[in-house]
Amino acid sequence: MPAPRRVLAALLAAVAALVGLVGAAAPAAADPRPTAVVALGDSAAAGDGAGDYVAGTRGEGGNWCHRSPHAYVHASGLAAESVNLACSGAEAADVAFGSTTHYTEGSQAERLVEVATRYRVTVVTLQVGANDDPELIATLIACIRTFVNPAEPPCRETIGPSWSARVAAMAPKVEAAVRDVRAAMRRAGYSDSAYAFVLASYASPVTEHMVAGVARGCPYSRADAAWGRTVALPQLSAALRGVAERTGVRFLDLSRASEGYEACARVTASQEWQRRLTVDPEPLVRGGLDALGWHLAQESFHPTARGHAEMGRCLGEFVRSAADSAACLAGRDGRLHADVRVTAA
Repeated sequence: MPAPRRVLAALLAAVAALVGLVGAAAPAAADPRPTAVVALGDSAAAGDGAGDYVAGTRGEGGNWCHRSPHAYVHASGLAAESVNLACSGAEAADVAFGSTTHYTEGSQAERLVEVATRYRVTVVTLQVGANDDPELIATLIACIRTFVNPAEPPCRETIGPSWSARVAAMAPKVEAAVRDVRAAMRRAGYSDSAYAFVLASYASPVTEHMVAGVARGCPYSRADAAWGRTVALPQLSAALRGVAERTGVRFLDLSRASEGYEACARVTASQEWQRRLTVDPEPLVRGGLDALGWHLAQESFHPTARGHAEMGRCLGEFVRSAADSAACLAGRDGRLHADVRVTAA
């Protein structure tokens, strides 16, 4: 190669190397959006039972979502902002994409797209399925009804034989919701690895180890409560764990999260992490005659504000641990912690 060409080639190579060096050294533009953790799901995630419900979700115009500022998503400390899209009574189909409307609100996945565009979402939690085939609240009401009317057989005998089938029928519906949450985040520009996705199960609201009984807000038999705490909730949790494994999301087992702090497990309700049977006339003020019936007792057997604070702490510990699964258990300090050694049976 003639000398001028060699000089030109060397010069071009030097320029290319310099450009590459500058490009490699240039830092990526910082995302100016505030970070956020987002909760989706039903009453357990919305904060029903924790009180101080956000205006517009207290029955006004038919919206009974009961979102509480004390819900565990706000207590997790996982991001600069916390956004709660969960709604009391929601089923898996209300989370997924679709045209369904629940308590005046549309698809939670659809709304997640907008939230994930406005914020830099680092954590998404999903707690749903109990209102599908298991019908957890209706099951608890059935247990109360059989206690009040001894002529009816115990709920563990009437519901118990079909419980496994009901839980199994729920699983594919929750899987569909998980897939749509993933799709919503992709639509907002996120890869699956860009955020933590946690599927949570449910804490048992009742226990056979009752200190206070019927007159104090726990009208159910110890035997039925034992079935709920040791059979029904663990089976529900195990099914949700299977969903998490099949869809590749992380799993937080809450089935024992209230152990020792369930409704009526303590001398006074203020010490408990689950609401006792609670009848509150205030919904009549917000929702009028629409409140008659279940809405007057909607808070019953849901985590209290204190319970949500402990679950939020556990959720935060779990996400920071980077473990695939863990169980929330009360430690020796009386606080709830994420134990990565324990998973749903």
